[in-house]
Formats: sequence, structure tokens, C-alpha cells
Amino acid sequence: MATASSDQISTQYEDASRTSGVLIVNADDWGRDIETTDRIFDCVAIGTVSSASAMVFMEDSERAAEIAKEKAVDCGLHLNFTTTFSASNCPPRLKEHQAVATRYLRGHRLAQAVYHPGLASSFKYLVEAQIEEFTRIFGVAPRRIDGHHHMHLCANVLFGGLLPAGTIARRNFSFSPGEKRKINRLYRSAIDRVLARRHSLTDYFYSFPPLEPSSRIDAIFSMARRFIVEVETHPVNPAEYKFLTSGEILRRAGDLPIAREYTDPARVRAAVAAQNL
Repeated sequence: MATASSDQISTQYEDASRTSGVLIVNADDWGRDIETTDRIFDCVAIGTVSSASAMVFMEDSERAAEIAKEKAVDCGLHLNFTTTFSASNCPPRLKEHQAVATRYLRGHRLAQAVYHPGLASSFKYLVEAQIEEFTRIFGVAPRRIDGHHHMHLCANVLFGGLLPAGTIARRNFSFSPGEKRKINRLYRSAIDRVLARRHSLTDYFYSFPPLEPSSRIDAIFSMARRFIVEVETHPVNPAEYKFLTSGEILRRAGDLPIAREYTDPARVRAAVAAQNL
């Protein structure tokens, strides 16, 4: 998992965000099933989760979309290539293409990094179908896209240019020198640079787990006072749900506000730049 130590971000991000931090707490898997959706909504309702990433063609997708529209839950699209679509209305052809993508991505630990030209049409179909379904059930196209198991960063999606230009996209987990092998960090940095050419990215991205040591969470919150930070959470997990609903997250955050929606990083930087003129 990602830790709270800062990585080497680009100067443009550092200069633009250093005077205006944002803490975005985003819950993944909205719509996967009833329990997952309801746990996330509990956290949104009390202000400890900013936004959610919604899965489509899952058993609770349509109910979850209705809740999001009724309760103004900020949702982006959580692209899914690796967990079987469970909705009764999922087209059989879509499941077939997903099964092909799953076998490839799960077949080797480096598959995500290798572009497979023979699967280009399958990935294109999967991305387009999920964007179309999101638009149908939410009534609006997704302004933000990430991926289940972070597979939106796989080579077939990234180098295929399958994510709509101008959308907000989730970057790689943030690591500092020494946490991962240098080649791993260089690869992640290169992918983020490619992603940033067409998409708006936060400065840093972490997950809440591990919740201990406590200094790790404190360091993440400290970063969010100066930078645009997204923290991923899964409230369906009991430890994370307790952290988010017991008041502990608010106690630890202190006077640092949790964003009420997924704030567009490009707009934050533009506002800060305008103030500095």
C-alpha cells in the first residue's frame, strides 16, 4: 500500500498546489452490491467521504445511481475489467469480452504494462460500453474515471487513448524513494506523465489502509494542507468503516476540511495561479 511520505512530483504541480491543499476521500465500488453502496452512503451522509467511484453492470448499479442522483453523491466511473459483471441486464457479449480481458490482465503480473494489439478491440468495447452505461443510468457522462484494481492504467487503455480527453483520471499510488524499487517508481512516474497530457490529476494518491501506525495517516493529512491529495477507501471493510464513521477521521483531520466533492485539480491550480498574478 502507499505510504504518506512524499514522492518526487513535477514542479508544475508543486508550484500550483503548494498554497492551496485539498483532501479528497474517495470511496471505490459504489454499486457493486447493496452492502457496499450503503456503507459508502453512510460515510457520504456524515461528510467523511467526498465522492465515490461507481461500477456499472453490477447487481446494485441502477439502485446506486438513483441514490446518487437523489442525494447528490458525486460519482465518477470505476472501470471494471477484472471482476465479473453481475447485473442481470449485462449483455452476454460484454461478459465475453470482459472474460478475455480478465484472463490477460490476471495471467501475468506484468501484463498490465504490455500493450496487446490483439485485444485492442475488446478493451475499446469494454470502455465504451461502460461509459455509455454510466451515462444512461446517471443521466450525465462521467467527468472522472478510475479503475477497479487500478486497471484504467493498463497499457491497452492508456496507450489506446480510450479515456476521454479532459476527464479527471486517477494517478498511480504515490511512493517515496526507498519504498519501491527505482525501476518501479520510474515506470509509475512515466505513466503519470503520459496520463497528465490528456487528463487532470491530483498531486498525490494514497489508500487509507494500513491505518497503523497513526503517524502515517497524520502525514497524509499534513500533505493535504499543501497539496491536492486523493485518498482511496473501501468502507465495506469493517476497519475502514469504523475509522470513517466513529469520528476518528475527523479527530485526526482537525481543522483540515474533507472536500464535499471530488474537486477538479485543474480548477484548483487555475484558481491559485489567478490569485498569484
